Amino acid sequence: MNDIAKDTPAAKPAKARRSRRKPVVQEDGFREEVGPTELYDPIIRTEIKRAAVWIGMTAFVVGFVWLAQPLLLIMGGLVLAAMFDGGARLLGRVLPIPRSIRLTIVVLAVFGFMYWTFIFTGSELAAQAASLQAIVEAQIESIGNRIAAAGFNISAEDVKGFGTQILNSVGRVTEAVSSVVGTVTNMAMMLVLAIFIAAEPRMYERGVAWMLPLAEREHFYVTAAKMGNVLRRLMAGRLLGMAVEGFGTWILLSLGGVPMAALLGVLTGLLAFLPNIGAIVSGALIILVGFSAGVDVGLYAIFVYFVVQMVDGYLIVPMVAKRAVDLAPALVLGAQILLGALFGILGLALADPIIAMIKVALERQSERNEARAIREGP
Repeated sequence: MNDIAKDTPAAKPAKARRSRRKPVVQEDGFREEVGPTELYDPIIRTEIKRAAVWIGMTAFVVGFVWLAQPLLLIMGGLVLAAMFDGGARLLGRVLPIPRSIRLTIVVLAVFGFMYWTFIFTGSELAAQAASLQAIVEAQIESIGNRIAAAGFNISAEDVKGFGTQILNSVGRVTEAVSSVVGTVTNMAMMLVLAIFIAAEPRMYERGVAWMLPLAEREHFYVTAAKMGNVLRRLMAGRLLGMAVEGFGTWILLSLGGVPMAALLGVLTGLLAFLPNIGAIVSGALIILVGFSAGVDVGLYAIFVYFVVQMVDGYLIVPMVAKRAVDLAPALVLGAQILLGALFGILGLALADPIIAMIKVALERQSERNEARAIREGP
């Protein structure tokens, strides 16, 4: 019976493995030991797996940094697609028409607004933008002179250089965004990508799920649905805040006789897409331009800024954005500083949606772990 067991197929591979591990003795008595190319050795296998993990992590980090701008453009396309899809869903509440027609109406409305902004207000905004830089530089220099006159060891050139560094600190990775051609190209790519994704969202969702194991697909579908819902609500609140801040600033500054009210309104509305940091930058511009026309106009500009920010912060944000995802202001500001320093203006603009999506993913994973713990019991 022992001889029969030794000759069974199950016993032969183990016997072969044992025979291969035996050292080979040369004629001169030298013993050949196992070398690093003998991959069947368990120690070598373990070390190779460890090295592969570290090499893979390093390659992932290098690839992420190298492909930072394309990845952010894809993320921007997803955010715009969520906005288009949210507009089509909102339009469906009042127009019982097919989704494709509703989405077409939303896309045409967006392009129509962009056309109106550049054509009908382009000449006025261009004329105001030409003098905005001169006014801001003159005000910064005046502030520097006053600080130096007060006895501080700071010159006007130092203050002007500090302001220039702040305005020019757009990051190291997305330097192309700072040029007009780069901005237009990136925006066009994000718009095209958003239209394709919004037209057939389920197709792309199933394509990503196809690359996952079957056991993970249900979890992915639920997580993707919650991420889409959060993005739609977050972007709805953001667009509403941009409209209120932009038009409110434009109208109130015009009533108070503040110079370049139209340009300041447009800039305030656009910068409202960047919570925290956008409000600071737009407020600084409004106050500097206001004081260039006199103390009374400057005080009125400060009043307008605080009124607009209070309406957005205490009415619009709690009503829409915080119901979608309750993000701590310090967390959002920290993410903006980090992503802005790493990836430039795109990272700064997409910090809020990225943090919201990460929070949804972590919450879903926590719910999944809790459900698993309940099933398995103590």
